Amino acid sequence: MRSPGMRRILALAATAPLLVTACLGGGATPSPTAAPTQAPAGPTAAPPSGPTPTPEISGTVTFWNGYAADGDEIKTFTEVVLPAFNKLYPNIKVEHQEIPYDDLRQKLVTGLAGGTLPDVLRADIIWVPEFADQGALLALDTEMQDFQQLADATFPGPLSTNQWKGHYYGLPLDTNTRVMFYNDKVLADAGVTALPTTVEAFEALAAQVQARLGKKVYAYAEGGTGAWSVLPWIWSFGGGVTNADLTSADGVLNGPGTVAAVTKLKEWLDKGYLSPSILGGGVATSEQFGGGTTASILEGPWMPTIFEKQFPDLTFRYATVPAGPGGSASVVGGEDIVVFKSTPNKDAALAFTRFMLSEEAQRAMGKIGQMPVLKSLSGDSELPDYYPVFQKQLETARARTPSPAWPKIDEAISNAVLKALRGDTPVQDALDEATKIVDRLLAGG
Repeated sequence: MRSPGMRRILALAATAPLLVTACLGGGATPSPTAAPTQAPAGPTAAPPSGPTPTPEISGTVTFWNGYAADGDEIKTFTEVVLPAFNKLYPNIKVEHQEIPYDDLRQKLVTGLAGGTLPDVLRADIIWVPEFADQGALLALDTEMQDFQQLADATFPGPLSTNQWKGHYYGLPLDTNTRVMFYNDKVLADAGVTALPTTVEAFEALAAQVQARLGKKVYAYAEGGTGAWSVLPWIWSFGGGVTNADLTSADGVLNGPGTVAAVTKLKEWLDKGYLSPSILGGGVATSEQFGGGTTASILEGPWMPTIFEKQFPDLTFRYATVPAGPGGSASVVGGEDIVVFKSTPNKDAALAFTRFMLSEEAQRAMGKIGQMPVLKSLSGDSELPDYYPVFQKQLETARARTPSPAWPKIDEAISNAVLKALRGDTPVQDALDEATKIVDRLLAGG
């Protein structure tokens, strides 16, 4: 099951390109041109199959999360994960609160002002730099002696969403990314037999779909122009958002790679390869895909179960994003686990955080749709059979720029791409304008 943050982003992606996306969703959370994607330096460690228990640790840990209160997520957490944790730590009580995504955000903002905060939070990846910048979070790389081992065991993209100004203020908890879904019937009707691995091959597929099926069937459908939607193409074309130290977008957001990516999207739109849904409104991308009016979409690991219910006869295949000059890249979403400085039970909070990164906890939550962040669980036979392609994409997936100003940065990107695709403004001029806005935001303006 998708988290509330994921559901929120799915709806936004399908209907409102000018709105700010969250972690995908939720999350919705770092590329050489956007944010660091490597784990902290150090030797590769063995996967954390289970923490070494310290039974004498005691205390109460409050844990705020966005798990669906009536769904499989909280059921698995309370009936499987918590009992396993309590076997290791019988003297720690975990008081959990399931708070809807939008309410959780507001409760945290209020709590930061009034001093009422949880010990541990399942945070949307785009919240971590904001709360870290306010001095509210513990730097886990200095608080946990085994942080390096935990970090080395996770995918670098999700891990990087926790980095802010030289420290890691959390660890990845669950993750997701977007991969290509291809409609088997549309491809068969178009005479396409092989899935494309490069942008050039994808464009050839698009031309073949149009030639065989006409302009009422698109090769690709996208639901908006926000970063969640367009960054996979921008990164794959060798573009990005900012320089490596996150100080400027000049030469990157308006650089050759990004210009080439947006220019190509406009070309596909003008030729009829790309559905006009990318401009906002119209039929949702999932409906286009399920209804056979598009050959492909970029989507996340929550979609197979949705398609199974909505389109039981639909068959499809998965593939990583077609590689361009920048390789095959996609965007990281998901949630991180963070500990607030205000916790009166730091040792207990860190013990709980550590356990949530164990193979036992990650596998249990992974079975019901919370994709694990541990590399060691790639291809695990107990997890859904569609995870491997997402886990393959996670090896090169990147997170959005970690900045407290990210929502406004996202809006600037979305507006620029929308203007360019509609033909209101030349691509270069639109990205130049967005770059000026982003640079002011990065400078604190």
